[in-house]
Amino acid sequence: MLRFFTSCLLLLCFFTARAQNDSLDLGARDSTSFGQRYGLRVGIDLSKPIRALFDSDYSGLEFVADYRITKKLYVAAEFGNEKKTSTESLENVDDIDRVVLYNYTTSGSYVKLGVDFNTYENWYGMTNAIIFGARFAGSSFSQTLNNYTIYDSNRYWNPNNFAPGSGSSEEFSGLTATWLEFLVGIKVELFANFYLSGSVRLSYLFTNKEADFFPNLWIPGFNKVNDNSKFGVGYNYTISYFIPLYRKKTNKKKKESPPEE
Repeated sequence: MLRFFTSCLLLLCFFTARAQNDSLDLGARDSTSFGQRYGLRVGIDLSKPIRALFDSDYSGLEFVADYRITKKLYVAAEFGNEKKTSTESLENVDDIDRVVLYNYTTSGSYVKLGVDFNTYENWYGMTNAIIFGARFAGSSFSQTLNNYTIYDSNRYWNPNNFAPGSGSSEEFSGLTATWLEFLVGIKVELFANFYLSGSVRLSYLFTNKEADFFPNLWIPGFNKVNDNSKFGVGYNYTISYFIPLYRKKTNKKKKESPPEE
């Protein structure tokens, strides 16, 4: 999946260079001012439905939006829902006849709010971006322990497997988590007002409300929770549409004339 995401970023870079070559306007223009487009951009994360096509144990949907407030600064929001069934097992040396410890399903929703800062200097009329951003995120979800086995280091009575646990599933609801997310990404205008973008993210878990009997091993929007670490990683690639609302005139700085002798 990381190789696929890297390929997408390379493709985005190609479209950026191509768009610059195609959009260069050599005609005469007023060099003192021009209109920058401001508005709302809304879209959908493509990575989640694509992942669901290849993973029958996963489903998810995320909507994204950002609004330009200055030449370089955008406010951004993302919200979605995810459901994932996971299995934890002991890793055998030969990876054959792995012993399943437990199987669980996590389901819930999340929201992320923050800002993006564009570091890319566009040519006239372009609105591509290389962004650095941050999000404060929160998730509300539940976990269902479908089945489990009882871990026992003494294998005298069960040499080939662990003793089975409860045969009925158990749900743990009312679980919550909050985290801070840092990201770097790119946005490219493919054609009029349509954008393709991608980002990689590093997250730090602030709060994590767990059930007494079963820990939170996967959090919607945050992904897998690592043992003895509050850090997580993620990615997304989106298709979005820009709704222009108005233009703001930006005055270019004039060169200072040399002082008269």
